[in-house]
Amino acid sequence: MDDNALKVSIRQQRPVPLDAELVCEAGEMLAIVGPSGSGKSTLLRAIAGLGKPVQGLISCGGATWRDSSSRVRLPTRERGVGMVFQQYALFPHLSALENVMEPLASLPSAERRKQAQAWLARVNMSGMEQRCPDQLSGGQQQRVALARALAGNPRLLLLDEPFAAVDRVTREKLYRELAALRRDLSVPALLVTHDVEEALMLADRLCIFAQGKVLQTASAAELMARPADGQVARLVGHRNIFRANVIRHDLGRRHTVIEWRGIRLAAGLQERFSVGSRVNWMIPRSRILLYTPNSETEHRENTVVGRVQEQVELGDMVALTATVEGPERPPLHLMLPAHVVSRRCISVGKPLHMTLEAEGIWLMPDERYQIDDEAAALPRE
Repeated sequence: MDDNALKVSIRQQRPVPLDAELVCEAGEMLAIVGPSGSGKSTLLRAIAGLGKPVQGLISCGGATWRDSSSRVRLPTRERGVGMVFQQYALFPHLSALENVMEPLASLPSAERRKQAQAWLARVNMSGMEQRCPDQLSGGQQQRVALARALAGNPRLLLLDEPFAAVDRVTREKLYRELAALRRDLSVPALLVTHDVEEALMLADRLCIFAQGKVLQTASAAELMARPADGQVARLVGHRNIFRANVIRHDLGRRHTVIEWRGIRLAAGLQERFSVGSRVNWMIPRSRILLYTPNSETEHRENTVVGRVQEQVELGDMVALTATVEGPERPPLHLMLPAHVVSRRCISVGKPLHMTLEAEGIWLMPDERYQIDDEAAALPRE
């Protein structure tokens, strides 16, 4: 572990419960992802040293910022944190250049101006140095806020829902600019967001956060393919989450066979679940494929027949909900390119022949309150 990493192990009961442990390496962006009201911003404020002191340990860059056991609490101004907020938090009476010069107060005036101009150039704000915040668009204000956060050479960069207040087109431009800037950053960066897609695009790893607790931290690929449980699966956007019984482990074929309401499905081998146990299972929408019935159908794995119940166009993709033939099985959710839907003449009421890729089926511990087929979905905060 790098000595320049951010290390957090904190807890508190009030005003917002927290029980969180995380590590963010130097040069890494870690996204804290969770629903509104889950405590994400409270976690960021605790790391920055804002508000009531938390219990536990916070260190960054080899320095201890908070250690409740020895009563260490470094003031916010001495932690060297660069923060970017949802509502920009620029000084309204200062120009863009003057805002970026603020964290450079220890430098001679000419050097402050030179560095601030350089940072504004890096965020594509050259020529707008003398404009005040009310003369800038939302995207431009956010660029100034980012330049100000980075200008002070921070030990840690904190971004709290930084793109929530701008339109989608501007947001996508800011994503690209932040991704380009990140290549030169050598400090830990925490991004708080409720938008899973945003986190997947920008972060090296995701930390799934709910009710003040870290549920799972992993790379985007790991989280999407192997969520720790049904709650994490829901929070990262999976919809195909069901229950089944483990029937057997086929070591020769490297499969675990499960039974889902009368249908036997082969999953990738997952021996940690004992034969006879009840499990949750999930499959990403991208791992449900269509096939045309023919003489080779019997050789396909995990074939199910459904009927289109709902069809929603989402740009060049189409979201489909398909009922599955059999005893009150819950529907499957698919996402297909619009041209595939058109070519196959898919429409509401028509049959769908689907194969569920074995390697895409992931088993999780049984948690009844989280699964669609026997209970309501997770409540949203």
